[in-house]
Amino acid sequence: MRVALWFLGLFGVAVLLALFVSSNEGTITVFWPPHRVDLSLNMVVVLLGLLFLLIHLALRALVALFALPGQARSWRVRHQEQVMHATLLEALSHFVAGRFLRARKAALEVLARESAMAGSEGGSAAVRLRVMSYLLAAESSQALQDRSARDAHLQKALTQSASLGALGVREGLLLRAVRWALEDRDAEAAQDWFGLLPSGVARRTVALRLRLKLARLAGQSGLALDTARLLVKHRAFSDVSGRGLVRALALENILDARDTEQLQRVWHKLEAAEQAMPEVACLAAERYLLLGGDHALALDWLLPVWERMLSTQEGLSQSQEIGLIRVLETVFSRSVDSVWLVRIEQAQMAQPGDAVLQYLAGVACLHLELWGKAQQLIKQALPRLHDHQLAARAWVMLADLAQRQGDAEQAAAAWQQAAQLALRQDD
Repeated sequence: MRVALWFLGLFGVAVLLALFVSSNEGTITVFWPPHRVDLSLNMVVVLLGLLFLLIHLALRALVALFALPGQARSWRVRHQEQVMHATLLEALSHFVAGRFLRARKAALEVLARESAMAGSEGGSAAVRLRVMSYLLAAESSQALQDRSARDAHLQKALTQSASLGALGVREGLLLRAVRWALEDRDAEAAQDWFGLLPSGVARRTVALRLRLKLARLAGQSGLALDTARLLVKHRAFSDVSGRGLVRALALENILDARDTEQLQRVWHKLEAAEQAMPEVACLAAERYLLLGGDHALALDWLLPVWERMLSTQEGLSQSQEIGLIRVLETVFSRSVDSVWLVRIEQAQMAQPGDAVLQYLAGVACLHLELWGKAQQLIKQALPRLHDHQLAARAWVMLADLAQRQGDAEQAAAAWQQAAQLALRQDD
């Protein structure tokens, strides 16, 4: 369609020219004494057109002639840029391949070529090229354990990024500096570099990962736990890995407590889901009792785990159930209240086939000095206890009860069974 329109346009121009030329009878007379030249108007128009075309072509030729030096310079600059980019890619290839010395040499060659170019100080692209070259040289120096060269290249890169005014480049350099300090196990330097990051960058996932490593390196278990919660919220880990990490850090916070007040502060800082973790609640209660805390508060911490164990929907694993029973046994060795005794008896009656609950009921009766009932419950639970440590503890309690009754032969047999189970557990 476009070609057809062009043809129609050319046809119209040709028709107009033909009509104008055929009916144009005017003449132009040029006097050049003693000569006189008569020219038709059509001829003059044609000659003027040819003259305009000739002048136009001459001007274009002059412009092209004077532009040759500039084009030559532009070609040389493009050639140098191509060489620099090829060298930078070569440096990156060497770095990925583990040839760090060659990678640093190639990065420094890029910087030398760039500084030798005319007008190398201008343009954001040139500045970015210098920053990336300095960063690659610093990365190679870090891999070569040349910290002085690494710091020198990093400072030059930071200076160039400041002149560029691009926040993203500077933030990336600071994050790399934090990572290098963590690799060197230098917590103080890592904290200094991390403090230079803007608040928005410090909440990014990559920065939170670095902060988690920094907190663990510096022994700041509270900060590590808060950071892990943010990472889990940002879905930086899978659900299972996130729960495992939070649980491990919560256990570290509990173990770091040096008195009951500090442990209570740590416990109240934990979220409800973390307090309901069986390992966390059991360790907190055990640690609280070890530090001389009140057994009633320890039992309050264990109550959600106890209810979860009796729940038919969630329940506890075998190891978690055994851990809870051991902690409750430790608490009952100090004091057993009637409320918990009722709870245990109700749970044991609801699940009469559960040997662990039957064992715990026997332990509670033992500490309440109900010797006959305790002996009966422990004897009934003992053949079905699969945990060697609980079974050994059961034989020890039976031996103690036998001694109280004056039955030396039965006490000796119970002590022998307990010793055999202890040796089996050690093996």
